[in-house]
Amino acid sequence: VEGCFDAILDRTTETFRRELLSRIPEGTYVWEDYAEHDGVDPPRLHTQRITLTRTPDRLVIDFTGTSPQAKGPINHAGNYADGVFLKKWLAPILRNLADTPERMAELDVNEGVVPLIELRFPPPGTLLTPVFPAPTNARTFVILRLLGILAGAIAKAVDGRIPADQETIRYTGFHGLDDEGEFYLMREVLGGGSGGRWYADGSDTVHVVPDSKNLPAEFTETRFPLRVERLALATDSGGPGYRRGGLGYLKEFRVLRDSSFLCVADRAILSCWGLRGGKASAPFRVTIDPGGANERVLPGLVDDEPIPAGTLVRVETTGGGGWGDPLEREPELVALDVLQGKVSARSAREDYGIVLATNADGEPRVEAAATMTLRERLRSSRGPQPLFDRGPGYRTLAGVDHADVDFVP
Repeated sequence: VEGCFDAILDRTTETFRRELLSRIPEGTYVWEDYAEHDGVDPPRLHTQRITLTRTPDRLVIDFTGTSPQAKGPINHAGNYADGVFLKKWLAPILRNLADTPERMAELDVNEGVVPLIELRFPPPGTLLTPVFPAPTNARTFVILRLLGILAGAIAKAVDGRIPADQETIRYTGFHGLDDEGEFYLMREVLGGGSGGRWYADGSDTVHVVPDSKNLPAEFTETRFPLRVERLALATDSGGPGYRRGGLGYLKEFRVLRDSSFLCVADRAILSCWGLRGGKASAPFRVTIDPGGANERVLPGLVDDEPIPAGTLVRVETTGGGGWGDPLEREPELVALDVLQGKVSARSAREDYGIVLATNADGEPRVEAAATMTLRERLRSSRGPQPLFDRGPGYRTLAGVDHADVDFVP
């Protein structure tokens, strides 16, 4: 029996080396991304950096350049158990290098990937090498970001032939006293859109945590003093692209008794990045009393935010980043997106360069000549496009539109 398992692991090692690692040219590639807040200090860039080196027989992943450990609970002990867990956590990103999506789905990740990856950690005291008593219970911010950083480094090696970014875990909820005066706590893990890919749009409302689908309205309304008034795809949440980012959720709750709101989410300022001309997604957003006199937007980390009875709370999760130039997207697909409510008419014009009219049935119709003219004007008015687009939130925190690592030499 042990011999059978050894054979399975050996086959995984050889398959990943032959089919996936071979697609990364030998060399060194650097990329970084960020958590935006730790719940203690004001929002800022908490850097995680990967220097990826492809050698003849393995990948060397060096985390030098990662920020010091945070005061808040976003630290992750990546060096635990010599990083073996982290190797297996990162390895699924390599499957995106497979010849086809069908082949990618056939490739399993197991202990056989461990010999192919060498991890090099910075000295103790960073986000990935925290020292006690550094808090760690919101480490999902850092763990999830590492997947995207490895994908970004590989994207630089393979001319962007890898999916754009996504962020598919965040926790929201309400707590207070119910109609019987008993304490209640409602928590929900809502997914988000996945990144656009060179062969397809991103998927909508993806969940990476097992059994974490959105709570049914019937369950929520019979257990808690809440009413679910709307559940939909969030229009324009996916990053524009030749292959559009998948959409996130839009969910609205009416609070029936005075309650408090809680939220543990990243990407409330920074967006999921777009790739190879694709644009960044819309960030995560929670709006209290949308459109009302007391409208306000909450930060991503919130606890005990008072919500008076009768207030509407809107939760919008991130979409995925777009892949490829949105001005190259097929006009009929953009018109279909508008018809289905996935893309607004404004975005169709401003991001995709599509001029729409309305047919006899009231459905959007592409004005071909006007579209060609608009697209040519938009192309001529923009400057050189970096490989990555981080969205406007990056300028908010960094003061510039792009990091140095966003460009390919």
